[in-house]
Amino acid sequence: MLKALLIIIMTLAIFAAGFIAGVYSLPILTEQPAPDIAILKQHQGRSQFSATFKPDLKGSDRLHYGDGKVYLTNDAISMQGTLSPGPDYQLYLSRNFIDNEADFLAQKGTMQRVAGVRSFNGFKLVVPQGIDVSDYNTVVIWCESFEEFITAAQYQ
Repeated sequence: MLKALLIIIMTLAIFAAGFIAGVYSLPILTEQPAPDIAILKQHQGRSQFSATFKPDLKGSDRLHYGDGKVYLTNDAISMQGTLSPGPDYQLYLSRNFIDNEADFLAQKGTMQRVAGVRSFNGFKLVVPQGIDVSDYNTVVIWCESFEEFITAAQYQ
């Protein structure tokens, strides 16, 4: 009986470890390549706003963080830096600075989702027509799958 219980526990532990490793590594394996640095620099040069993703925000931790500069125009948002890898990252614009999960969830209905983030070493995303980035003041990266705050940067 004890031997059967140990086998079940070990099987569950191995399954859990494999699942966790898969959730962490799959986004890395399916990551889209970062845009060429020249494209990011060009967007930086014509940006209306810029801000900094900092890895030490209240809601960030060792597995959920961003570190780098973000640049905004009304047609694109780009980032030069790194994001911790993860699944289903979404970029939102907020009218209020958000630096943790509880604040994000409380204000999610007032935010504007812009696009999915599929690169962790820089990105350039198209801003959909009808969105004016000057109506907002903060860029937020959020993991939809696990409802995890990743990072944010206030740009005005």
